[in-house]
Amino acid sequence: MLVVITGPSGVGKTTIIKRFLKRNPEFKYSVSLTTRSPRSREINGIDYYFVSEEDFLKLIERDDFAEWSKVYGRYYGRLKKDLEGTTDSGYVIVGIDVQGAKKLKDRYPKGLFVFLMPKSESALENQLRSRGTDDPEEIKKRLNEALIELKQADDFDYKLINNKINQTVKELESIIKEQKPKKQ
Repeated sequence: MLVVITGPSGVGKTTIIKRFLKRNPEFKYSVSLTTRSPRSREINGIDYYFVSEEDFLKLIERDDFAEWSKVYGRYYGRLKKDLEGTTDSGYVIVGIDVQGAKKLKDRYPKGLFVFLMPKSESALENQLRSRGTDDPEEIKKRLNEALIELKQADDFDYKLINNKINQTVKELESIIKEQKPKKQ
């Protein structure tokens, strides 16, 4: 079972997935590759695989990606081998931008696709600012993109509002439990 969590930058995809994985160890997290630099406290191989643009482009040439995109001037992608039956349990969870999620939905239509919504636009802006990783111009770009992405939420199987982390994780677990027999 492939579970894809998507939504705009800063909505809390990583936080929700980390909390979910603590409660559901049968799921494997699919780590994506990126050409961006690590943020503070990000660990290579756990949060992302940080690679050079040259290495990323070689993987594109070899057709190793299930999906890849250039987002905010950097490449992001997910390897096919990480999504196609590499776990004993068969459960894989992915956190990904909206553009990448749409590509995965086309490639893996039997997956479960969940769009994570912010509780408000101001909450999303506060989250982006509190990360301390982007300059004001980059935050403005991300907020403008978020408004476009939020209009695409209905393209996915479920929408969840990330109002309270624990509640959102419980709602995600409920959705997955409901869908397990149908999607296996």
